[in-house]
Amino acid sequence: MSHRWFAIVLTFTLALVTGVAQVATAQTLTIYCGRSKSLVEPVVAQFEKSTGIDVQVRYGNTSQLALALQTEGERSKADVFWAQDVSALGAVAESELASTLPSDLFKRVSGWAQPASKRWIATSGRARVLAYAPSRVKKSDLPESLFDLTEPKWKGKVGWAPTNGSFQAFVTAMRQMHGDEKTKAWLVGMKENGAKVYPKNTPIVQALADGEIDLGLPNHYYLLRFKDKDPNFPVAQTFFKDGSVGNLVMVAGACTVKASKNKDAAHKFIAFLLSDDAQRYFTLGVNEYPVVETVEQNARLVPYKQLKAAAPDVDLDKLQDLEGTLKLLQEAGVL
Repeated sequence: MSHRWFAIVLTFTLALVTGVAQVATAQTLTIYCGRSKSLVEPVVAQFEKSTGIDVQVRYGNTSQLALALQTEGERSKADVFWAQDVSALGAVAESELASTLPSDLFKRVSGWAQPASKRWIATSGRARVLAYAPSRVKKSDLPESLFDLTEPKWKGKVGWAPTNGSFQAFVTAMRQMHGDEKTKAWLVGMKENGAKVYPKNTPIVQALADGEIDLGLPNHYYLLRFKDKDPNFPVAQTFFKDGSVGNLVMVAGACTVKASKNKDAAHKFIAFLLSDDAQRYFTLGVNEYPVVETVEQNARLVPYKQLKAAAPDVDLDKLQDLEGTLKLLQEAGVL
């Protein structure tokens, strides 16, 4: 799915979403964005081009941006926080730095992706998976649980990205399901077992193909990008046993910053992210799961029914203790 396709399809959709088409304004929208620039820049650019609203984006690590918002407080110049994971969104909402969103926005979002607080909203979904090198590991020999990865047989053979926002959201979910003590023991066990550290998900998948590691813990869509370029790319992925925290289904999401003086434009941008065509871009162009029920998911993705069976039962509103997760990661010596 090309960015050119996305631009063509969205030209007319924006008129419906924002109520304006090609109307220049003096508005400037400031977004703190924890999503990868390469993934979302086409979305931002098309919104800017079609509305005349000038968009300034501060890209960065999701957790670091959340901490920046907490530090800035009422002095923040941000209008929208577009986060990679719910831990950061929850932390911002818990700090009362996010304002309640218009109720009409939530009517478009599937129930599984909605927080009770209504102070942030999901924009797309993705799943944690177990990626592996099938030439070196038989599917029948794969571990059933994340906790099996600390066994001697996997010493030095697993790749992870402790500084990545999605990984940190997963650790927050692990803390919720299994408690801090067991989670910390797993983190320490992984480090002692020689888990190899990577800065983000893409290098994990590449390392599997290069023979550096045999197993990896990325999000589901990274491998699909490699497969787009090379259908024979020598990496596969699967889930752990049903209900495992390693199969966490996460959402990227956005909120309006309470200190914003430009909430009208902020709400227009968030509404745009939930338009059918933007959701199609996320699933067809970025290989994520749409959060709008009227939008059919990419056929290359695991069907939602299977995804729901594999995923653990986690309350999105309880994944907000980012500070506690970062502290635990530091105590375990992996940050």
